[in-house]
Amino acid sequence: MPPQAGPAPQRGPTHPLALGRDARGRLGGAARALMDAPGLEGAPDAVRLAVIVIASRTPSSSGVAEIRTPELGRWLGLSASYVASEVVPALRRSGVVDVETAPGEFGQDIGLKCKVLPMWAARGVVGHPLALAKKELATLLRLLEAVMAPGWAHRDGRVTPAGLLGSRTGRAAATDRLALLLLVLEARESGQVRQCGGTVDTRRGRTAATVARLLGCTVSRGERVLERLEDRGVVVRVRVRTASGLCHRTRLVVPAVAAAHGRDGIADAREDRLKAAEPEFSDPALAAGGSDVSGSEADPQVNGASVADEADVADPALTAALHTDHPPVVTPVSSLALSCGCSGEGRGTEGRRPECACAREDQDADDGTDVAESTPPVAERGPLRGEKPKKSPVDEQDGQRAAGAVAGGRAKAVGWEKAQQQRRVGLPADLGLRVALGPVAGLWERLSGWQQDQVEAAVKAEVKRLAGMLERPEMAPQLLADRLTDRLEETGGEARVDRPFPWLIRRGLVQRQACSDRRCDDGLRLDTGGECENCNNIVHIRRAQRAKIAAEVDRELPGLGGRQRRQVLEKRLWEHTQREAEQAGARHDQAVAEVEMRRAAAARRRAAEKAAALERRAAACVECGLPGAAGLCPECTYRRRTDALMQEAVDLAVAVRADLNDPAQIASLSERCEADTRALLDDVCRRQAVTDQGLMAFTAREVAERIRDERRASAHSRLLRSEEAEAEAEAVYDTVLRRRPRGHQAAEEAADEARRRTAHYLLERKLGLLRAQRARMQAGRAPKRVGDCWRDYAGR
Repeated sequence: MPPQAGPAPQRGPTHPLALGRDARGRLGGAARALMDAPGLEGAPDAVRLAVIVIASRTPSSSGVAEIRTPELGRWLGLSASYVASEVVPALRRSGVVDVETAPGEFGQDIGLKCKVLPMWAARGVVGHPLALAKKELATLLRLLEAVMAPGWAHRDGRVTPAGLLGSRTGRAAATDRLALLLLVLEARESGQVRQCGGTVDTRRGRTAATVARLLGCTVSRGERVLERLEDRGVVVRVRVRTASGLCHRTRLVVPAVAAAHGRDGIADAREDRLKAAEPEFSDPALAAGGSDVSGSEADPQVNGASVADEADVADPALTAALHTDHPPVVTPVSSLALSCGCSGEGRGTEGRRPECACAREDQDADDGTDVAESTPPVAERGPLRGEKPKKSPVDEQDGQRAAGAVAGGRAKAVGWEKAQQQRRVGLPADLGLRVALGPVAGLWERLSGWQQDQVEAAVKAEVKRLAGMLERPEMAPQLLADRLTDRLEETGGEARVDRPFPWLIRRGLVQRQACSDRRCDDGLRLDTGGECENCNNIVHIRRAQRAKIAAEVDRELPGLGGRQRRQVLEKRLWEHTQREAEQAGARHDQAVAEVEMRRAAAARRRAAEKAAALERRAAACVECGLPGAAGLCPECTYRRRTDALMQEAVDLAVAVRADLNDPAQIASLSERCEADTRALLDDVCRRQAVTDQGLMAFTAREVAERIRDERRASAHSRLLRSEEAEAEAEAVYDTVLRRRPRGHQAAEEAADEARRRTAHYLLERKLGLLRAQRARMQAGRAPKRVGDCWRDYAGR
């Protein structure tokens, strides 16, 4: 090899912000994957930025990042207390970061051992956005240091300067740092940030909409973030000038990125020109239809003035495009020196006034005239100068393409393009669905929007069905993911699946039962994950039956050869299978017959019950003989209830007044009290002046119920003043005062409650003793003492 000329160049590390296209795409994809991780939906910007910071500090060998809470707060621009009380608990709740803490001097979370679970799961997965190599993690960390490093003072006296936003602390500091990081990852070598496309808010502008879409927030909040970044000088909005010097479009520039590449981003943005003929389709702001349509087809052509309405333009920095140069025509043009240079001369006319703008422009191109040949292609699709188009040129072009497709015999369904436009590239946001569909993510991207909705509904139904079978329902998504993995291995991978939708619906998501057990799937138990015992039993039975038939063939036909023996064995196995099928059919028919018999018996039982109910409802009243009274008419029912209530009222009066050891006194007092109660009832009912017998019986029941309630209240009030109730109340009062010397009010309340309980107990006891004495008196036996009656009552 020839000797090298001169010394070898010394290559050192480049600027952290000087990233190439591949590095920007790789790190940007990792940042977006972390921000879109399940569990961070609606999380604060501080939490999302903390995940990125921890991921950048994660060693590729161990996968566990160690950092102190105050240090993490310096990276985020927040206080250590806020990080410990808000950010760290939010990281735990999200399930994205596994956090282990070491307590500090005052018990706070001071030491953090963090593992970013999505990065841990992506280790070794080829092509995964989070499967970052060691050098890529180092590049990401250097980028974060350049953007938001807090700065350090080393022991040897060296000072590491802070990043672009290292001094930005306090409220919304994490939001500003995250926004600048995303803008740096989106910036080209010139420092210009690729802006979002489509229609945006005209009051805010496309630059604010770009920041808002990067952060996933509203446009107004994105505008505030952009203003704060502009105030600190890390982001500049540059108005691009046209050839005439008018401002036409706004560019978003990160000057630090341009300086890292050795360029002046602001000067490059100011010298930028619109390229109408060959737009840069990599920039969505130029490729977005409806927000900027350049060329003579869309811009109204007027001489010397712009007539575009700024309210109809997506970007407020846009103004109407100036009048463009016309393509040359083939008609000869005379020199101005031959005449006075009036308008209309030089058009091939013979000294007369020029024709109107629409003259001869509607002639067919096939007539061979010079005018048709000289007409530019724009005139075929766009309006004339000064006219308003009746239909958008873009719509006309779409209609022409659709007509051409129909004429060519390759017309597409209208819903197909809509479904293709609504197709989602990523998996559903639900964590369970993402786990279940993880093995078939490639097939999911190949589905249309409608097919994705159908597959998502089918997966939800299957996960719900599996959750009902399992002891741990949360394992249902992983179980379905294992099934899809097995189905893909059988097929030979995603590349072998030609039609993803039928494969998922009819094969991938379908449970294949190898036996009659509904928990069986390809010979495996869904609830335990082991082999299906029922399938094993069936296999053993079939193997034993095959061995038995083979032994019979060898015993009956010992001299057969291998081929003949196999034929005979297969024939007998087929006959055995047929017999089993016939027996199974017979058992099925028998089971059907038994089911029909049970149904018939149930129908007969229901018919008998219905007939008995009809007979019971048709029975006459047992007291008055009224037909169709179901055994007792309403009037007699009221009378029976009235008698029962009157007896209760008499018992209440006798129980608190009579001596329960004296049967004579009980009998006389009961007779007198019953007569008085009857008289009171008749008197009240007579004052009601009711003539109908049914209504009279109802009124008597109501009056008797009211008398019973008044007697019970009177008896209870009388027993409240009894010696037993007073003694119990005093005992409770003293007990409460001993426990709480100053709790006089509580003692009074407890004493009243004890007095009420004692009165209720005494009343129920007296009623029980009274019923027991009456029962003995009716039986003709000698009455017992109160203590003996109480023991009999308590025994029953």
